[in-house]
Amino acid sequence: MAQPGNTGFRRIVKATFYSIAGLRWAWRSEAAFRQECVAVVILMPVAGWLGRTVVERALLVSTCLFVLIVELLNTAVESVVDRVGTDHNELSGRAKDLGSAAVFTSIAVAIFVWALIAWGRFGRA
Repeated sequence: MAQPGNTGFRRIVKATFYSIAGLRWAWRSEAAFRQECVAVVILMPVAGWLGRTVVERALLVSTCLFVLIVELLNTAVESVVDRVGTDHNELSGRAKDLGSAAVFTSIAVAIFVWALIAWGRFGRA
């Protein structure tokens, strides 16, 4: 965690290292994150091909990255809940379910955006 006296460029460097550590941990520990990363790597070239404008390409890429962001936040929530205790608790279960629902919703948004852009390119007669 960052020291209170870290400011400016030093704070940015330390924050970058903490972020990289979080990404490494997620990659090693979370199968869903690895699967979504593989999907993003596959979909990036497709986004470049499918999107006809810079805005369409940005939407396609952004929705994929949005799924990764939400997955990381869900993992953070799960880690905190597990840190608090392993006993069954309704609120802990609810927190995990809500995190999962957030990931599901982000994937639905990505599918919706990709479908709309694909429809705009191929669906018109």
